[in-house]
Amino acid sequence: MKKLSSIVAFIAVLVALFFLSGALYIVDETKQVVITQFGQPMGRPITSAGLHFKVPFIQHANYFEKRVLQWDGDANQIPTKDKKYIWVDTTARWKISDSLKFLQSVTNEMGAHARLDDMVDSATRDYVTSHNLVEVVRNSNRLIDERAKDISEDSNKSVEKLEKISVGREALTRGILAAASKIMPQYGIELVDVRVKRINYVREVQRKVYERMISERKRAAEQYRSEGQGKRAEIEGLTTRELNSIRSEAYKIAEELKGKADAQAIKIYADAYNNDPEFYGFTKTLDTYKNTIDKDSIIILSTDSEYFEYLKDSIHN
Repeated sequence: MKKLSSIVAFIAVLVALFFLSGALYIVDETKQVVITQFGQPMGRPITSAGLHFKVPFIQHANYFEKRVLQWDGDANQIPTKDKKYIWVDTTARWKISDSLKFLQSVTNEMGAHARLDDMVDSATRDYVTSHNLVEVVRNSNRLIDERAKDISEDSNKSVEKLEKISVGREALTRGILAAASKIMPQYGIELVDVRVKRINYVREVQRKVYERMISERKRAAEQYRSEGQGKRAEIEGLTTRELNSIRSEAYKIAEELKGKADAQAIKIYADAYNNDPEFYGFTKTLDTYKNTIDKDSIIILSTDSEYFEYLKDSIHN
């Protein structure tokens, strides 16, 4: 029994010595290891996860990532083909494809970032300087197609003509990725993706762009005002015409009613006067007196005047 305990204790001591001496090391799923002896690589990289052995004190395990890593470059001022200066900020995703080459060429991730700075920035500069600004900014001609559709639906609508693109931002970044990827394998690096994170104008160009945007907005506002005033005049014209039509119809109806009323009144008067013509003559003469004679009037009439007839009768009476 004591002998078995001694053996177990001896084995445990040996295992502890192995771990303490560095003879045993563990590689997890996210890592890969290159063994170096006095700074020189020994054998192929170890990429399989698990427990591994090495010569203690002499050999050293260098751990590298197997996962996709991130790189963010500094924004660079680059002129486009049409002489517009812009700030271009790029980002990339990369991974270590050959850890042995990676160790021998760039040593660590800091060295890899320095290489990526050179390669990606150089490819970005080459592509941006060989294309117009619109190719870097826009990714498709969708806006132009939508505006063309608006024009076809409304022939009176005027839209500023936009420059069409033949490459676009997406294809341009694919070109940057392809150009930068050609050199990276010699450093044991695989460039997974490159994207333009942000584009900004330099101060001088930015001011001109803002002025152009303001001018475009003012022109659009004037166009909307003009269209609104035209619509207003059209509505006011229709309203005035409709109002005149209503007034004309109302006047026609009113005149017809007045005519009918006058005709009916005349008929009533005629019927009444026909019943007593003498009375009609008397009332009409009185109306004449009232309209022609006042207290300050002096009239000289002959005694046989018809006009004087009723005055003469009233005097005799």
